[in-house]
Amino acid sequence: MVDVTPEKVSGAAPAAVDRTGWPSRTVAWWGLGIITLATLYNFFDAAVFRMLVQRIKVDLALSDEELGWLMGPANILFYVLVGIPMARLADLYPRKLVLSASMFLTSTVTSMGGLAQGFAQLFATRTLAGAGGSAHAPASYSLIADYFPPGMLPRAIAFLQLGFIGGNVIGSFVGGQMVAYVHDWSPSTVAGLTIFNWQWVLLALWPPGLLIGFLLLTIKEPPRRGKAREGKAMPLVQVLAEIGKRRAVYLPLFIGLAFSALESFGLQEWRVPLLVRKYGWNEAQIGNWLAPMLLAGSIAGLFVGATVTEWLTKRYKDGLVRATVIMFSCAAPCAVIAPLMPTGELCLVFYSLTGMFGIASAISQNAAIQRITPNEMRGQVTACYLFFFIFFGAIGSVVIGTVNQRIMGSEADLWKTMSLTAAVLMPLAGISIAFAIKPFRKEIERLESLEGQPAPAS
Repeated sequence: MVDVTPEKVSGAAPAAVDRTGWPSRTVAWWGLGIITLATLYNFFDAAVFRMLVQRIKVDLALSDEELGWLMGPANILFYVLVGIPMARLADLYPRKLVLSASMFLTSTVTSMGGLAQGFAQLFATRTLAGAGGSAHAPASYSLIADYFPPGMLPRAIAFLQLGFIGGNVIGSFVGGQMVAYVHDWSPSTVAGLTIFNWQWVLLALWPPGLLIGFLLLTIKEPPRRGKAREGKAMPLVQVLAEIGKRRAVYLPLFIGLAFSALESFGLQEWRVPLLVRKYGWNEAQIGNWLAPMLLAGSIAGLFVGATVTEWLTKRYKDGLVRATVIMFSCAAPCAVIAPLMPTGELCLVFYSLTGMFGIASAISQNAAIQRITPNEMRGQVTACYLFFFIFFGAIGSVVIGTVNQRIMGSEADLWKTMSLTAAVLMPLAGISIAFAIKPFRKEIERLESLEGQPAPAS
């Protein structure tokens, strides 16, 4: 039977609570705000790196296939080995400490890319940065699910998406401006190392990361709720067994996420090279247009996602999954059309619409996983879920680079490759997730019976 009574875990500091037993609004929103800031930094780092890739390709003389490996698998190589064990830390230890340590490691290793002397060394820094960041999302979602009651969880997760939005928007704009600022800098020699102009951009990312790491230590660790059994976190074997028992609901969500990640990661990694190659834009121009387009689409996505998700969950027990399917159905045609547009501006309009529906779907997807997962396995289940997203997302950048190099055969045909992959992968994602609607509804009914909550009308 699920125990929904708040209980402290070893090492968790008492958090101020309101009359309902949940952390006070001040505690909850301060914690969410700092976690969102940390999320913003992680995506800021990634967005800035994407603004550099065309220059990295030129300076290091890389092929499209090599560039695809650098943008994608570099970030998931260690995640495959340590992602789930790192996420287990969020189920065992104070999550704010896990988040802070992750931030210190990620920001330090990212900046070391500014000292890399070749492809192998740069690949290594991206790999270690991915490993350091692998505990961020599981610990973040686990904390948020204990800060806010179920009725407020979609809204809290929507707020967290501001980190994703802000990181991508600010990173795209600032990254473009930073590239423009160092554009005329000649390679320099520092302590015997040759530093290209774009590497100074990576070095500048270190101090903000250290500051955010310290801020994460100021949030409170809330009591853990929704424990499936007494004791500490479940061993990974038991977690996998629990997933297996409810595979009818978990697997369609996992598989659908994998298909969408192949497309969405590939899109975001190759968007800058597409705008450079097809429309002749430079990085500053891309940042000036991409940032406001991403901002408008993402803010709209938060509103659409939160509104539609809350509306559906009040009417259907499976509303979280229904909302996800609807958003994927809307995103698919936009992703296919975008690279076919005759101008860069129109291309970005349709990509911003794709991003809008993508942000909207993230709210319902993540809320669905947190809603049905017991607390002491929440971090590890989230890591398994995100493994599909990160692993297949990393492959997405390689798929696009390989298809364009080996099948299309021309850098100028990148737009064809991106439209084709979207036409195949996005419908598969929506169809896969649709298979989870009925089993998700049954799982919610089971949880409601255990929790003694009245079932909403459906």
